[in-house]
Amino acid sequence: MLRTSAAPDARAESGRRVVTVVACMQGATALGYYAVMAHLVAHLRDDVGLLAGTIALVLGLRVAVQYALFLPFGSLVDRIAPRRAGMLACGLRAVAFGLLGVAGDLGTLLAAALALAVGGALLHPSVQSVLAGLPPGRRSRGFGIYVVTGQIAAVAGPPAGLALLVGGFELLAAVGAAAWVVMALMFALLPRTVTSGGEAGARPLLRGVADVVRDRAFLRFAVVTAPGTLLATQVVTVVPLGATGAGEATLFFCAGAVGAAGIQPFVARRGRGGRSWVLRAGLLCAGSGYLLVAALPGVADWRMAVLVAAALVNGAGTGLIQTGSFHTIVRCAPEGRVGSAIGVANFVAGAVALAGGLVVGRLFDAGAETAALAGLAALGTVSAVAYRRPAP
Repeated sequence: MLRTSAAPDARAESGRRVVTVVACMQGATALGYYAVMAHLVAHLRDDVGLLAGTIALVLGLRVAVQYALFLPFGSLVDRIAPRRAGMLACGLRAVAFGLLGVAGDLGTLLAAALALAVGGALLHPSVQSVLAGLPPGRRSRGFGIYVVTGQIAAVAGPPAGLALLVGGFELLAAVGAAAWVVMALMFALLPRTVTSGGEAGARPLLRGVADVVRDRAFLRFAVVTAPGTLLATQVVTVVPLGATGAGEATLFFCAGAVGAAGIQPFVARRGRGGRSWVLRAGLLCAGSGYLLVAALPGVADWRMAVLVAAALVNGAGTGLIQTGSFHTIVRCAPEGRVGSAIGVANFVAGAVALAGGLVVGRLFDAGAETAALAGLAALGTVSAVAYRRPAP
């Protein structure tokens, strides 16, 4: 009788430990990431002397490589276990941040960008696979805490980085690298019961992707909801490119982070995160935010109110998309293929985000800002209407 009652207690304690460790890891590394990345471009331009076009090309290459690697690396996480994959990812990112601190030429910057890309392609499937192994109730709360912690770090990171810049960019990069080393050690604290690996050999890597792609309903879900990543990321481009000063852009991003974090307690309760309306509402909200951004030039008297409303709506949409996508992937992934499913979904989303970003940039260059913003809003609506929750 004692053994029977002890088992649920042990599982509950293990779940709390996983959530606590993941929250600490997310807080430490996200804070270091945003602290460094917020000031990287200015350092490379002003201190290193690289051209703006070269910096944009290298950083854009990093994003493209990371999303391309999600496809094979999601299966790799399933094979070698999220715990080992996470430690490897953090080690790579620690090296990358170290290289950023000493980068004085294009070759070193490229090496750092590639290490960032490989580490990121391993990290996200690793952390989400760890959370996917929790019981449904704990999983929902854990993912909510994971998102909230990341959004808090997104707001606090740039000011923290500015404070550390007093000692030079090398000090800032070293602190960021140290945070990744700490995270690698924290992965070792995760219980082995939720981080066991899969089959050995190269064939399971291909089999993992094939098992996911073979599921047409899941593949349709990945394609239909892929614009969610584009909607979540394009605000970083369109808001500063519009007639918005640095202060207004900062306010927008902070309010957006509040919106994404604020919606999490609601969707984390009673299993709401896994319901089909969450993802549909997220796509609609993320798209609608762009209509409010498009309205800014015509509402001079209410500009700040509309700006904050746009940020909150877009941020809430981003938070709903993240939560809805995660729970749908966990629910529908084949047994032992959560990492593979995350990799496939992120690969498709990255391809759409890359192509869509190029189109939006061209439209802004042509002076068709309103058309670009309206197109993003329409894309969110079409995706929401076309979305159908796949069966497990």
